[in-house]
Amino acid sequence: MEKFRNFINGQWTDAKSGETFPNISPANKEDVIGEFPLSGQADVDDAVAAANAAFKAWKNMPAPKRGDMLRIAGDIFTRRKK
Repeated sequence: MEKFRNFINGQWTDAKSGETFPNISPANKEDVIGEFPLSGQADVDDAVAAANAAFKAWKNMPAPKRGDMLRIAGDIFTRRKK
């Protein structure tokens, strides 16, 4: 079973609680898609703080450069699509 983590402030992290939960396929209610972090308020607070800090640099970046970065991210998502 694949184990997933939170991506916060440029790093993959487990939930601060260390707890996880299995995500069960809604298609058949049997297959386990993976194990996910059971994130709590502290994890959300860290993610929001990281997003606020990143926004300061992002908003000052020229729009064409932001667009290039979004296109690159989209290309990565497309390649990883199963």
